[in-house]
Amino acid sequence: MAEARLVRTTPAGLPELRRDAVDAETLAVASAIVEDVRARGEAALREHAARLGDLQEGGALVIERPFLDAALSTLDRADRDLLERSAERIRTFARAQRAALTDAEVPVPGGAAGHTVAPVERAGCYAPGGRFPLPSSVLMTAVTARAAGVAEVWVASPRPTQVTLAAAAVAGADAVLAVGGAQAIAALAYGAGPVPPVDVIVGPGNRFVTAAKQLVSGRVRIDMLAGPSELVVLCDATADPETVAADLLAQAEHDPDALPVVVSTDAAVLDAVDAALARQLAVLPTAPTASLAVAGGYSVLCADLDEAIAVCDRLAPEHLELSLASAAALAPRFLHYGGLFIGEGSAEVLGDYGAGPNHVLPTGSTARFSGGLSIFDFLRVRTWLRIDDTEAVRPLARDAAQLARLEGLEAHARAAERRS
Repeated sequence: MAEARLVRTTPAGLPELRRDAVDAETLAVASAIVEDVRARGEAALREHAARLGDLQEGGALVIERPFLDAALSTLDRADRDLLERSAERIRTFARAQRAALTDAEVPVPGGAAGHTVAPVERAGCYAPGGRFPLPSSVLMTAVTARAAGVAEVWVASPRPTQVTLAAAAVAGADAVLAVGGAQAIAALAYGAGPVPPVDVIVGPGNRFVTAAKQLVSGRVRIDMLAGPSELVVLCDATADPETVAADLLAQAEHDPDALPVVVSTDAAVLDAVDAALARQLAVLPTAPTASLAVAGGYSVLCADLDEAIAVCDRLAPEHLELSLASAAALAPRFLHYGGLFIGEGSAEVLGDYGAGPNHVLPTGSTARFSGGLSIFDFLRVRTWLRIDDTEAVRPLARDAAQLARLEGLEAHARAAERRS
């Protein structure tokens, strides 16, 4: 195999990350599955799950809470403690986010208006189960849903392992749908047999999962349409090239389409990172995948720090690491990223594995207008109006009538005038 190297380029030669989340062919395949499950329910769900290798004939479609608890009880004590420690860090961060949102009330003529913050009733949390089952994604999604106050939490994951089921127990999930792909998303959105329709679907998945989420968006809320993983590392001469390379490879091993990018104003730093990547790839068990991603990644030489910051903001990556001597001082200058990791000690993988902030993050430059998964994805802000004083409300009612007539809506005006 030829040596994999990042493509050396300048900011002008760096392509945009913005792209369609799903290609037309994938969308067509997912659409057929989603519509079939919508129309035929459990029978279609089972057929697609069996066809795609998720279920054996007559296998359990849903794994109920007692079986999740059993998986947890038989887990190695060290592994159980690990899941519980990680879940508690995620829960603590999510609860702090929830505490930052409060109900509000303001006076209006004749009464008051306000809002209440309330969770959705039911959430569906998807966790990949392909080459690398991700119990960490179970924790990130289901723990966050529970912290938001969601009453019923479902996890969907194809061919769930004992650790995945144990993670669902630790996270407080009610049940696991042992199915993946577009058929799982359709079941969560529309309901299928024992699977009830949910209000929100969150979590990372492959292109068919992403396509299905796009198709059911509007029927349910979704968190985002995520693509392959991305990491941009901005580094200077104080950075350790071996550490930078290790962080880039941690993203590269996810998927051949993952995007590792290193940015610097120092060509010698970029050369050192290239050399470190070659050394580490030579002994990395996941090199067949990681090397393909490295070959599709970039090494960007910038004229100065201002240009380097502009490059990072233009990319608006999923993960942005600042491996700089002055990382903390420079951090406020960056505008667009899914997750920011400040200083060489703040490894992106620590965010992946339960430091607290969520690892479900926007990709493809969508960080320009969206953020990562949080308790906010499971909450609704509901407004209300209460009028107690029928005399004091009259100026408001007269204004409402006048505005209605400006718009030509006479029935609106007459309804308002009944209060004036």
